[in-house]
Amino acid sequence: MRITPKTPEVRVPKFVGLMAVDARETAETHGVLLAAPDRPDFHLTVVDYVVRQYPLPGVEVPRGAVVTVWFDFGEGGGGGGGGAGVREPRLPKPPGGGLQRELDAPGDTFEVIR
Repeated sequence: MRITPKTPEVRVPKFVGLMAVDARETAETHGVLLAAPDRPDFHLTVVDYVVRQYPLPGVEVPRGAVVTVWFDFGEGGGGGGGGAGVREPRLPKPPGGGLQRELDAPGDTFEVIR
């Protein structure tokens, strides 16, 4: 644990990209507290990565101020929630083609005449 000078204000460190365990350690070292609204078990969280923080890095805050960090992008914000993004039809559609049926399916009502 690093002891910081007892100044009334400290600069917020960059937490984005840090694992939860490292973020807690960095906060303690720099004299700020962390809150994680999307992780009620934040004190037990180890390997999740911080994706957002407020206030931003470099801002001066009073010693002991709370910095809020998030581990998930939330609704509609950058792909969080386990989804793989928006899936919508691509226009124009790819050209047709591909493998053609070589044999008629058994029991076709309309047989192909060759």
